[in-house]
Amino acid sequence: MAHASNARPPHPLGLHRVITPAGVLPQPAQAIDNRMVPHANEMLIEVSALNVDAASFTQVKELVGPDPEAIAAHMRAIVEERGKLHNPVTGSGGMLIGRVKEIGPGFPNEGGLKRGDRIATLVSLSLTPLQIHRITGVHLAAHQLEIDGEAILFASGIHVRLPEDIDERLALAVLDVAGAPAQTARLVHPGDTVAVLGGAGKAGLLSLYAARRAAGARGRTIGISPFEHECEEMRACDWIDTVLRTDARDAVAVMQAVEEATSGAMADVVINCVNVPGTEMASILSVREGGTVCFFSMATSFTAAALGAEGVGKDATLLIGNGYARGHADFALGLLRESEALRAIFQRRYAPAEASA
Repeated sequence: MAHASNARPPHPLGLHRVITPAGVLPQPAQAIDNRMVPHANEMLIEVSALNVDAASFTQVKELVGPDPEAIAAHMRAIVEERGKLHNPVTGSGGMLIGRVKEIGPGFPNEGGLKRGDRIATLVSLSLTPLQIHRITGVHLAAHQLEIDGEAILFASGIHVRLPEDIDERLALAVLDVAGAPAQTARLVHPGDTVAVLGGAGKAGLLSLYAARRAAGARGRTIGISPFEHECEEMRACDWIDTVLRTDARDAVAVMQAVEEATSGAMADVVINCVNVPGTEMASILSVREGGTVCFFSMATSFTAAALGAEGVGKDATLLIGNGYARGHADFALGLLRESEALRAIFQRRYAPAEASA
């Protein structure tokens, strides 16, 4: 376990838990103190499930293979070394659900939580002190781990009480990517053409639905995926106007496909939700001059995006998607409540099933 003596007073951002290197925030830290003794301004959570970031889960699966036991062992090793689930390759983590076990007297409990309440954290596992006592299930398709464990939430840690009307595994999947549809809704204007790379993933489907609502009847949505089964699923969604089967790592192919689909106009807004690296240029080449590209992928390289746009002379606004937007949890869950078809897809994918390990 990542333990260290720490006499510093508890800080709302969790600075008192940083072991190494000194002077950094918990997220970029190499190791943090994960002793499950909460300070006065912390919350202790009994953890039941982890939703691992898609980029992180994909990287681990490619490294150790699709064997659930190997994946579980690798995830545990990361936590043992770092005191948190912080993938050293992707830099990302995920989020958790569990029950409130203890609330420090100095924790800003504005929601009136009490012991036993079911909650989801809306801050990354890459900064959350975590102990995994046992992994009881690995859901490969959902990128979720069922565990017995504990976690600490800092005073600054955003969280939400789990809804009663939505299955907790389904809610976990939605809340993990809630920032994407909420910020998509902010970026899209009536009449816009919106292309979403990785459109069949959970962030992609939610973003496409949010884009359709914001763009209105005069707008247009384009979902992009390299896999035929995902394209078939998107073709059945009435909020997706055009489906392109193209690999986002092939920038020229994506550009040509979007160009053909839009009769040369290109997209006003491009949302990147792809969970593999090397997709920056496909996004940039698909947007019109003066358009906006928002990268929600944890595999995004700022260098590749910035220099790539410069290299092709594309004057576009490039944004890094923020995982947090005010009201994003309620917004994303509201989309699921609004659309039976969207909810059915998420229910099929992420509802509890017999574990893989």
